[in-house]
Amino acid sequence: MNDHQHASEKHERHGNALQRLRARLRVLYHGHSREALRFQFAVLIVDLAIIAFFIATPLLRGEPAFLWFDYSVAALLALDLTARALATSDLMRWARQLPVIIDVFILLTLLMPTWLVNLGFLRILRLWTISRTGFIWRPLRKRNLSHLREPIQAVINLLVFLFVVTGFVYTFFARRDNSIEGYIDALYFTVATVTTTGFGDITLPGTWGKLTSIVVMIVGISLFVRLAQSIFRPNKVRFPCPQCGLQRHDQDAVHCKACGYLLNIPDDTD
Repeated sequence: MNDHQHASEKHERHGNALQRLRARLRVLYHGHSREALRFQFAVLIVDLAIIAFFIATPLLRGEPAFLWFDYSVAALLALDLTARALATSDLMRWARQLPVIIDVFILLTLLMPTWLVNLGFLRILRLWTISRTGFIWRPLRKRNLSHLREPIQAVINLLVFLFVVTGFVYTFFARRDNSIEGYIDALYFTVATVTTTGFGDITLPGTWGKLTSIVVMIVGISLFVRLAQSIFRPNKVRFPCPQCGLQRHDQDAVHCKACGYLLNIPDDTD
């Protein structure tokens, strides 16, 4: 009986410790205190360093220390995913989110760099996944700069697309065509194609090369249009109208332009 009580108390202590850890992580990842904001800023800096590593990976792959860096980044990403999982209140819902699924896939490419070497260019999607987390936008809200979120997100989407395409072209077309000899050539081709400049000095060979160029041009133009819209159209806030569902309104709107419903848009100046 005493052994059973001792085991039960030990299990309870471990359970309480886990609950305290989860509550602590929840505050750090989702809180608004100075300590939480400092933690979130530190996480963002680490994430940006990881993304810089992903961009430089094609140039570093031949270095002796590459695998050491690769597995170190894998450990950091695994630690971040574990902490986020503990911080969430609904694990199954969190695990089904697209940014989480992408991060797990990126982790697999880091843990198996030899087997998944041809998919390593997708690691830059980490930049997109961190842009979907709310805490990186909180500094904008605190400084009443929420209107900058949409153009910044559009820039991030464009950058992610550029580097994904560059990695794809470098992985599957470099050394098969004399015009693409390295990563910079692949980046040059991507930018020239997306902007429809089309200098013609670097082209992708064969039918698949032509199809790739077509997709890059179509998607690239769409992203540029989206970026231009977010920069030049009047600043609006995203606040769904309870009556008609209109999503965007002027920052000082009192009534919905579509249906005239009386709005109560929160003020971000505090």
